[in-house]
Amino acid sequence: MAEEKAEPKKRPARASKAAADGAAPKKAAAKPKAATPAPASAGRPKPEKALKITQIGSPIGRQDYQRATLKGLGLDKLHRSRILEDTPAVRGMIARVQHLVRVESAS
Repeated sequence: MAEEKAEPKKRPARASKAAADGAAPKKAAAKPKAATPAPASAGRPKPEKALKITQIGSPIGRQDYQRATLKGLGLDKLHRSRILEDTPAVRGMIARVQHLVRVESAS
C-alpha cells in the first residue's frame, strides 16, 4: 500500500496596492550616476571654529542625562577625542558634563 502525501495548498499571490486601485504601476526613476567617491584620507573638512573635546571621566555612576550628553558629543570611552564645531548647542552640552571632559581649541 502506497500512501499518497497531500501537497500543501498554495496561497494566491497578493495583488499590489496600485493594482487593487486600478492604477497603472509606477516606473522606477532612472538614478543619476554618482560622482566618484572621495578618497578615505580626505575626511571631513575642518570647521573654521572648532573645539577638541576629550573624555577624561567615566560615566559609570553618573545620571542618565550626563551619559546621554556624552553620547551626543560622540564620546563613548575614556581618552577618546572629537573635533566639533564651536556652536552654542555644543557649548551647552559641554557645560553639562564639564567635569567629565577636557576642552581645547582645535585651530
